[in-house]
Amino acid sequence: MANFSLKITHPYSPVNNSIITKEAFNFLKELAKNNNKEWFQENKTRFKAHEANVKSFYTNVQELLNEHDEIEKMKMFRIYRDVRFSKDKTPYKTHFAGSFSRLGAHLRGGYYLRIKPGESFVATGFWEPNKEDLFRIRKEFEQDASDLREILSDKSFKKIWGELEGDGVKTAPKGFDKEHPNIDLIKKKQFIFVKNFSDKEVLSTTFIKEVDTSFRAIRPYFDLMSDILTTNLNGESILD
Repeated sequence: MANFSLKITHPYSPVNNSIITKEAFNFLKELAKNNNKEWFQENKTRFKAHEANVKSFYTNVQELLNEHDEIEKMKMFRIYRDVRFSKDKTPYKTHFAGSFSRLGAHLRGGYYLRIKPGESFVATGFWEPNKEDLFRIRKEFEQDASDLREILSDKSFKKIWGELEGDGVKTAPKGFDKEHPNIDLIKKKQFIFVKNFSDKEVLSTTFIKEVDTSFRAIRPYFDLMSDILTTNLNGESILD
């Protein structure tokens, strides 16, 4: 079995002095108290300036990711909320958020970063695997989950990412034994990790380093899941 012990030895060399500013945090706090179109229009110039600075930060995160992974695209999410089917009709999000998609069919999974006073975090993994991917993952864990459990129990990995999270079914998916020893994994519908950051950490000059270090640490998990999702149960590639 492969050795998934985590060792983070790569020296950090910043792309630049990119930081999340206290002014950006203050703007988000003001927006939370004045979440209406009139206030936003009056302060749109301020928003655009902060948005540009935060986007620069995300771009720098992407550049760091590309030093140890292959990122297909970075997407910053819009500040405007879709309120059509929501009871909450406030028009604006009170956070900045963006995702980073890995390149190609052979690299699976993605990264996410949200900036919000009191509720900032990074997340990674598989939020909504499609029906085929979910079935393949479950069949793998039905057959053998020892490699995953080795990663999840690694002290260095757990120190950064904690426990595997994600919604699941209450008992067992159709066709699977609810008494299976790996049912805790089989019944999941999402396979994600979340790491929270305090405001002090987000506003520090080392925050971009901490984000990148966290993302580097997830690589053993991504390598295993990518292998699962690009092969059949016999370990044969399903890619063209």
